[in-house]
Amino acid sequence: MTRTIKFAALAPALLLGGCLSLGGEAPDSLLTLTPATTAPAGTGASGSQNSALVLSEFEVPKALDVTRVPVQVTDTEIAYLQDAVWVERPARLFRRLLAETIRTRSNRVVIDGDDPGVSANDRLQGSLRSFGYDARTREAVVTFDAVRNGAGSAVVTRRFEARVPVAAPETAFVGPALNEAANKVAADVASWIG
Repeated sequence: MTRTIKFAALAPALLLGGCLSLGGEAPDSLLTLTPATTAPAGTGASGSQNSALVLSEFEVPKALDVTRVPVQVTDTEIAYLQDAVWVERPARLFRRLLAETIRTRSNRVVIDGDDPGVSANDRLQGSLRSFGYDARTREAVVTFDAVRNGAGSAVVTRRFEARVPVAAPETAFVGPALNEAANKVAADVASWIG
């Protein structure tokens, strides 16, 4: 009985200690994407089901479904850039960047993600094919295959890609280059969407 009471009294401390030690060391900094332009506070848009645009969750290969920055070493070999960690998965960061870019370049209602309460006829889906550093060309590469519903039952696809030279394979250079490449792709997609 006494042993049970002591264990019960120590349980919260043991659990808290376990929470504090999980996950190892925190990285010095985290990478994120910053839109080239943002909608000012207080702005909004209104529209109909026909003019609203929904950005669905983007597909990604397993190599990109992590918070690390992939490095294409050879045609068949991928590594991850040391000390480069995204604040969250690249597909989500890119989708938010794309939504903000479309929002600032048009007067459309843009819904970032699937909201069961919002119904829109126009949807943008796609696959983020590459989002990392290519060691062979020393470039940050962002490739996005967009899929959009067209007139009637038609489906329209288009591939967008941006490459930005990188001075050195280090987080301080690769992060900003990926941000620039992502913004270029987002601007091209926004122009395509109209």
